[in-house]
Amino acid sequence: MKNLKSRQYQLKHLACADCANKIEKEVNDLAFISSAQLDFVTQRLKVQLGSTIDNNVLNKEIKRIATNIENDVQVMEVTTEQEIDQPESFHDHDHHNEKMAVSIIMISSILFVLPWIFKTSDGISFLLYSTAYLIAGKAVLKKAFFNILKGKVFDENFLMSIATLGAFMIGEYPEGVAVMLFYQIGEYFQGRAVNQSRRSIASLMDIRPDYAWLVTADGEKKVMPSEVEPGQHILVRPGEKVPLDGKVVSGISSVDTSALTGESMPRDVKNDSQVLSGFINQSGLLTVEVDKTYRESAVSKILELVQHSSSQKAKTERFITKFARFYTPIVVGIAIGIAVIPPILLSANIDEWIYRALIFLVISCPCALVISIPLGFFGGIGGASKKGILVKGGNYLEVLKEVDTIIFDKTGTLTQGVFKVEEIVAVEPFAQEEILETMAMAEYYSNHPIAECIRNANRRVIDEKLIEEQYEIPGEGIRSIITGQEVLVGKKEFLEKEKIRPLEYTKPGTVVHISIGKKYAGYVVIKDQIKEDAAEAIRRIREIGINRIVMLTGDREAIAGQIAKELQIDEYYANLMPEDKVTITEKIMEEKTSKGKTMVVGDGINDAPVLARADIGISMGGLGSDAAIEASDVVIMTDKPSSIVTAYKIAQKTHRIVWQNIIAALGVKGMVMALGVFGMASIWQAIFADVGVALLAIFNAMRMIRS
Repeated sequence: MKNLKSRQYQLKHLACADCANKIEKEVNDLAFISSAQLDFVTQRLKVQLGSTIDNNVLNKEIKRIATNIENDVQVMEVTTEQEIDQPESFHDHDHHNEKMAVSIIMISSILFVLPWIFKTSDGISFLLYSTAYLIAGKAVLKKAFFNILKGKVFDENFLMSIATLGAFMIGEYPEGVAVMLFYQIGEYFQGRAVNQSRRSIASLMDIRPDYAWLVTADGEKKVMPSEVEPGQHILVRPGEKVPLDGKVVSGISSVDTSALTGESMPRDVKNDSQVLSGFINQSGLLTVEVDKTYRESAVSKILELVQHSSSQKAKTERFITKFARFYTPIVVGIAIGIAVIPPILLSANIDEWIYRALIFLVISCPCALVISIPLGFFGGIGGASKKGILVKGGNYLEVLKEVDTIIFDKTGTLTQGVFKVEEIVAVEPFAQEEILETMAMAEYYSNHPIAECIRNANRRVIDEKLIEEQYEIPGEGIRSIITGQEVLVGKKEFLEKEKIRPLEYTKPGTVVHISIGKKYAGYVVIKDQIKEDAAEAIRRIREIGINRIVMLTGDREAIAGQIAKELQIDEYYANLMPEDKVTITEKIMEEKTSKGKTMVVGDGINDAPVLARADIGISMGGLGSDAAIEASDVVIMTDKPSSIVTAYKIAQKTHRIVWQNIIAALGVKGMVMALGVFGMASIWQAIFADVGVALLAIFNAMRMIRS
């Protein structure tokens, strides 16, 4: 027995959205399955096991269900490594299907118009119409027949078969053929739309690096990225993709980050610059020290997010799936009533009422709803990914549009998380350059972020030989001997202990004081830098109607207040621990009187708990921690706060398109159904209405894919 928590399957040749819903439902009904999600667009089935089951038994059950519902489906179990390293290519099979569909439509169309053009006799007309009908409707009739044998009666194939065979029975041959022909045209365009979505995923797989040049004692060796371990060095030549996350140890270049971040401007990199897998090296030769395995690299996480994102169904999608399940049996029952009841009660012409029932069946097919709604959500997810915003599911798009409160972390989210010397104050006889150079020497061996900031600000070359001693006192400062003089660098209190009186500094910022040879020499002020577009992001957030903006930070009150003032954020909380952020977020959510959702935006490990607690969590993915990315529902790869507004607008547009499709499909169908019942519409009009509304809904959904 093999106890596995989850399994994944590729369902090749899955061409029917309604069938996908049925497969998902039946797999979910299995006793040993805890949950199952089938993503029609990517053809991926993910199952969570509720109890121990033999792997062979599980695979057989999955294959049985899939092939019972759609005969042509091929079920293949895939591992996580296969999912990332060997993404499914859809192009060849899709191209073959499209050519077959065009051939069927063309041949059927020619046979369909021949009786009209040549005014053929009744016998020849019947032969031509029957041939056209069988060519156009063979697949539909076959599916309907086998589904009936399996006890699965009520689906779109059954509706089409009953409607068209009924038309032939009452002598309306052209209309019977037309139903199948126009149905095939609708299916063709539906297939094109789905294939375009699948190809957009396949094109995203191009960011997946195929190899790495590993530096070994014997020279360079071409290996798979998964073979490289953290700490090893790799070479990245101009024009090649960076295969693994790491730090540049030699070389200067520009890298194209657009595949991951959506940014068009190249990024300059040099020694100590961080590079992510999926970046494209544009100019110089780079040597990179790998710091993550391939499974943990940025490109692997992004591909995994995108491949699973559309399997997280939104409430609207789940509603339509359930709606279609009950809808078809109901309309079949109504159609039978229309065909039988009036002739019995009113002694009306039975052929006329059968004709009206057939119109009712033709227009009732739920195809437009079943396919266009998931396409709309997938389009929203795809459109967002092009702009460097990774949404983990359609359900999060629905929540995103309802946000009315945003809670920001400060460091790394609204600020860069990169400290910079902003002010240097020297006390005579010392000069600014002298105290900065001396500070840099005192901090030379420290790995503290403030020490690194001071070293970066110093432009003079440091001679290590001049540093005789260095002793770091955690949380206070550094004591050094430089050229025979004692140098103290650190907090005000640290110098005061040594009977040295520093100058007072009352403004926000981190102040580092220095004394040289027992004499106070001055101080530097270090501040975190506000992100370039942070102020613009806050302004645009207010413009879209979100007026409650809160900032949470573990930083000091004075610094938090200064940042809040500069960004015009009225509500902020400082000196917070991670658990404090969760408590305040919960309090804000409880106090709300509106039905709107609360969003939390963060980037650090300490933000992971509050990101998970919020209605929707957004992490800054470019520089953010893995924990924050895992805990969040949306990942912003550009690290720009203004992308929040972009994500919000995409969510709103997706919502509009989905509901436009629902209203249009149900509205047109309802109107033509009513007209058909009262004898005011023909099967021709029903055909055009059914296929027309399906195509409109599909093309409308494709607007999101192309955006």
